[in-house]
Amino acid sequence: MKILISTGEVSGDLQGALLVEALRRRGMEMDIPLEITALGGPKMAAAGAMLLADTTAIGSVGLWESLPYFIPTLQMQWRVRRHLRENPPDLVILIDYMGPNIGIGNTVNGRFPEIPVIYYIAPQEWVWSLGSGNTDQIVKFSDRILAIFPQEARYFREKGADVTWVGHPLIDRLKAYPERSEARLRLGIAPDEIAIALLPASRWQEIRYLMPVMFRAAQTLQEKYPEIRFWIPLSLERYRGDIEGAIADYNLRAKVISETADVLAAADLAIAKSGTVNLELALLDVPQVVVYRVSPVTAWIARHILKFSIPFMSPPNLVEMKAIVPELLQDQVTPEAIVNEAIALFPNSDRREKMLLDYREMREALGGGGACDRAAATILEC
Repeated sequence: MKILISTGEVSGDLQGALLVEALRRRGMEMDIPLEITALGGPKMAAAGAMLLADTTAIGSVGLWESLPYFIPTLQMQWRVRRHLRENPPDLVILIDYMGPNIGIGNTVNGRFPEIPVIYYIAPQEWVWSLGSGNTDQIVKFSDRILAIFPQEARYFREKGADVTWVGHPLIDRLKAYPERSEARLRLGIAPDEIAIALLPASRWQEIRYLMPVMFRAAQTLQEKYPEIRFWIPLSLERYRGDIEGAIADYNLRAKVISETADVLAAADLAIAKSGTVNLELALLDVPQVVVYRVSPVTAWIARHILKFSIPFMSPPNLVEMKAIVPELLQDQVTPEAIVNEAIALFPNSDRREKMLLDYREMREALGGGGACDRAAATILEC
């Protein structure tokens, strides 16, 4: 059975890798040999997919920010069309990555209608849709949508899609994390030390627009609290030089670590950009402050022309559409605001205890483990 999976960016590569592993397990159980080709990244390749293109480096959020990736995206889509002609798969699976994947979905639906399309983790149209256009296209070309959020399932079902809610795959990923005491021991974190995880970037635009203000906040925190140390998990190796240079510029007591799991498991607190990592932190019971900003040009267009507004940005708040973690967006992202929110979540604070309680309720709403296996079973049954 030949399967083509398309996703992008660091988070998509993670979700894709978990799915590839589950598909291979299920394929062995059903005695179905699988040939999996993918647009993805190194995690998917390590899980056993053959990469058509590495898409972890061509992701962006925003209008202005996406311009440098226009030609690489077109080249990637051309490669997919050639692959569909020369080596047509039995099934196409799309994972998030809205712009490119809508293009691929429409191509398959229009030129290769005999190939089923499954959208696993649909774009978050149910949160910030600017109209029905993208939703209508997704519903039209998707033979099945496998949803990971309850609200996602409700939204697309109401729009006429064939939807199966499988639960969230990160529940199972918790097994891969070390115990807190083990992680702190490996990182050499002293018992009286406050370990703060800084997660500034998985995209280049975040290095530019988010990291400086986050590091200025960290600078203020370490001046106030000498027991603080910062740990920065590296999302992509290409960002190491920029991050280590910024650490030196801001004179931070910080260390860049390649092993993300150790940092997340060991942290007392996190200051993180918005993304899948917010949900990982929540499932690990790590209080967090979520920050996000795009270029001033993109922000102005979104605010004044597109009239763009969203109820929440980070995944923990999207599960039940409830404010669990603080979100600082665009103009709210200042060193002072980050510092104030972080201090309010220090150990033994009321805000911290409330957040941990909300995390537990959120976890229950996500469903039990086995999401990837349920998704794989549904996919192979198709």
